Amino acid sequence: MRSAVGYAIRSEHQTLNAMIESISRDRLIELLEAGANQRIAIIGDAMLDVYLRGDVDRISPEAPVPVVRVRDRELALGGAANVAQNVAAIGADCDLVCAVGEDAEGQVIKTMLRDIGSEARSVVTIGRRTTTKTRVLARSQQVVRFDEEEDADISGDEVVGLIEAAIRAIDNADAVVLEDYNKGVLTPALIAPAMQAASRRDIPVVVDPKYKNFFAYKGATIFKPNRRELESALGAAVDIEHAEALPESIKRLGVEHLLLTLGEAGMALISLDGEVGRVPTTAREVYDVVGAGDTVTAYLATMLAAGATAAEAAVIANFAAGVEVAKLGAATVSIEEVIEAYDLFGAAGTADAPTA
Repeated sequence: MRSAVGYAIRSEHQTLNAMIESISRDRLIELLEAGANQRIAIIGDAMLDVYLRGDVDRISPEAPVPVVRVRDRELALGGAANVAQNVAAIGADCDLVCAVGEDAEGQVIKTMLRDIGSEARSVVTIGRRTTTKTRVLARSQQVVRFDEEEDADISGDEVVGLIEAAIRAIDNADAVVLEDYNKGVLTPALIAPAMQAASRRDIPVVVDPKYKNFFAYKGATIFKPNRRELESALGAAVDIEHAEALPESIKRLGVEHLLLTLGEAGMALISLDGEVGRVPTTAREVYDVVGAGDTVTAYLATMLAAGATAAEAAVIANFAAGVEVAKLGAATVSIEEVIEAYDLFGAAGTADAPTA
């Protein structure tokens, strides 16, 4: 894999914060345009998002709950499929390795992937239902969410099919995403050969982990948990303002960079050499945070594939996230929107980034 120092410090020996402050518009456009020529392998848990939108005019006589009169039904790609959708929106090619059931929802995911130009050959059909999340919204407010899923680890012949699809996808990729929602795809049986295949090809790996298998991604280029996930895995609180111990966390994880997402506080990028850079949020308004993490992951991988440093990729992904959260649901973000966000915030959005 690429050297951690090579990602963290450019040839002129800039620090992480200096790099975060100094990305130019020309460099941004260069990387975004180069990203459109990359191919990304995405391995993880795909799901179908269903949005039921309507109005609430009364309380049910059967129970003290609102009655939502549904006016509109929308289907959207979720989880790893939303990462694929965001990669496609950048203009890059993507090959999604995931599992769906022999049901109508699984067929919908395959059709929607074809519609965005994504490969469908790596979607493995297994003997369980497709993960589906249904959100009921009234006046843009979520009333309730229904999850239909089976999340036991996939095993036997089905995991063999996933391994074969993953290695084939990685062998033709410029970067790899491992997108874990703990729905059974990313098991140790699949993670190990996927990481080995990426290492053989010396291509960057971006990991979006959940609680299971948190320490199974040694060798990853960027490991992107949120604060709660990291604290749960380490069994201790994380103090970003006094981050001297964070490089030890990276050593324990065995990754090159830790990109810690902090919600309204933006992100923190920590490298093995002890550098800690802060990327403040660039969101103008927060309408819906669903899918923002998928957008960040897609941009991280595509920018690394295009030749960005970890810090450059984090800054660009942060601009994309600022655009995404102003949209309803798991939305995509185009490179034109990222450039517009840069023009709006530019150096002003990053120059005052505090040092942890």
